[in-house]
Amino acid sequence: MKRAFYVVVAVVVVGVVAYLFSTGNRGDVLRVGGKKFTEGYVMAEMISSLLESRGIAVEERFDMGSGVVREALEHGQVDLYWEYTGTAYVMHQKRDDPAVMSDSGRVYDAVKAMDAEQGLIWLERAPFNNTYTLMMTREKSEELGIGSISELAHYVQSHPTEVSLATNAEWFARPDGFQGLGKHYGFEFPLDKVVKMEAGLIYRALRDGVIEVAMGYSTDARIVALDLVNLVDDKAFFPAYNPAPVVRREVLEAHPELEALLNEISRRLDDATIMRLNYQADISHQSPEQVAKAWLAEQGLL
Repeated sequence: MKRAFYVVVAVVVVGVVAYLFSTGNRGDVLRVGGKKFTEGYVMAEMISSLLESRGIAVEERFDMGSGVVREALEHGQVDLYWEYTGTAYVMHQKRDDPAVMSDSGRVYDAVKAMDAEQGLIWLERAPFNNTYTLMMTREKSEELGIGSISELAHYVQSHPTEVSLATNAEWFARPDGFQGLGKHYGFEFPLDKVVKMEAGLIYRALRDGVIEVAMGYSTDARIVALDLVNLVDDKAFFPAYNPAPVVRREVLEAHPELEALLNEISRRLDDATIMRLNYQADISHQSPEQVAKAWLAEQGLL
């Protein structure tokens, strides 16, 4: 009987240890999450490189979608990552108040308060706003007379077979993405004219005339490099998307130095800076790690 008892105890202990090893903090190793697009890689590398320069061991868990990395944070599989205010408000908190979404300060305050209740702490938000955008080549925009999303909606309604739209899988499924945009602007984009592809391929397809319209990120340097046009969001559909490091409360309590360290990064990232760094990665073909470390050194943070 005793032997059976000890066997059960041993199995339970092994199970608990395995669980903690897979989901909890491994000593002083901080697990840094990152999203799978150029800006996400660069900013995740900033955190990783800065922490390592301060002697803090880091485990990188990059290349995640928005829903996946958020879930990982909530379940303790990631300790911190950059989140965007609009994404947290609409996608994770399921809120859709237009007056809040479009105001950088109000949406930040809202998600900061709501996430604090879940033990997730928002540090300072960066000044830049990487909102989603719909893009066209300048030539096609002028040819079709489309400079705003309202004009696009009118054109699609009148010529439903003449314009194709490229999107990645995440934006197509997000409430602040494809479906929400159509409802907000009162039009339906024919599904047989929607092409799903990786975000990195979208710009090339647009440039080569494979598609006429594409979703993108407003701080992407390829918009300037390829002379693309951001269609004006004249009915204010897209929320404000200011990024900030989000850290699990227990991790921040164990490493209080994180707040000052990461805030030094956030407050220096304005629109011009992040677009320059994205350009170095996407156009000059430097690795995100190279870009991040060079910028940190330039700022005197390494």
